[in-house]
Amino acid sequence: MGLYRTLLAEGQQQDMVDFLNRDLLIAQWPVLRTLISRLIRDVWEGAFPELTAAPATTAA
Repeated sequence: MGLYRTLLAEGQQQDMVDFLNRDLLIAQWPVLRTLISRLIRDVWEGAFPELTAAPATTAA
């Protein structure tokens, strides 16, 4: 979760390709979105609408 939080806030494009897993990001988004700034959350949810459709989960 910490790695994803850092990547979303500070990662470069290649970092996203190298380290993010789509399915894991979607599954963890309901919790992860509460750990990042509103600006970053809005940008990611605007670019990837499937994140807003992610069901609520608990942190693993």
